[in-house]
This record gives sequence, structure tokens and C-alpha cells, in this order.
Amino acid sequence: MLLRPVALLLVSALFAPAALAEVHEVKMLNRGSEGAMVYEPDHLRIAPGDTVRFLPTQSGHNAASVPGLLPTGAEPFKSKLNQPFEQTFSVPGVYGIQCIPHLAMGMVMLIQVGDAPAAELPASLPARAQARFAAQLQKLEAAR
Repeated sequence: MLLRPVALLLVSALFAPAALAEVHEVKMLNRGSEGAMVYEPDHLRIAPGDTVRFLPTQSGHNAASVPGLLPTGAEPFKSKLNQPFEQTFSVPGVYGIQCIPHLAMGMVMLIQVGDAPAAELPASLPARAQARFAAQLQKLEAAR
């Protein structure tokens, strides 16, 4: 009789971290409060294990990791165009996210997982993407 409560306690302890993880929603927009071709919000600070749900509220958008702006050990990802997409972020660090068709127009965002230090921006990014990433880094630093 005592085994059943102990087994239930063990199972609930194993699944407790998953129950505490949050899901954050990000809209992919042609126009938002920050201008044209944006993610809203354009930056997030989340806990390891949290999930981000990318919602293409208007057509022609996707969400993909930016090469060179990905923590060591994190796997790159890329969603399909016009499809909702969920990504769970387990590796602490700063992730750059891009809409591949609109990178040159600056459609980028940053996701900071855990208390990772600020990241270096890759020099190969288009000027508009560089400028938006720099502004997003400042917002993340100001929120510390």
C-alpha cells in the first residue's frame, strides 16, 4: 500500500520541471509597433526549458536561428514559411532569430535563456539586422 503513494510522488517529481516551464508567444508581423517586418516582442528573457511559440500572423514569415548567434551546444533550427512553430530553449545563452526572407529588412529578434552574458553580433549580418540586434541587446541589458 505504501508503494503507490511513493511511486506517485516520484512520478510527480520527475515531471515537475516540465510543468513549471512557460510558453511564450511571438507574433511575426509585416508591421508592428517597432516598424515594418518585426517580431513582437522583439526580445525575450526566458528560463532554460521554456518554449517559444512563433505565430505567423501574416504570410511570408518564418523563424530560424542565426548562424554565429547561437550558444555553444545549441542546435540550429528553422521553421517552414507561414507555419506556427514551437522551439524549446534548453541551452543557456543568447539566441539570434531571423525571418530568412526578411533578414535584409531587419526582421530579427533576440532570446536570452537564463543569465547568459551578452553575445557578439556576427559581422556578416545586413546593416538593418545589425542595427535591430544592437537595439535589442541594449533592451536586454537595461532589463537586468
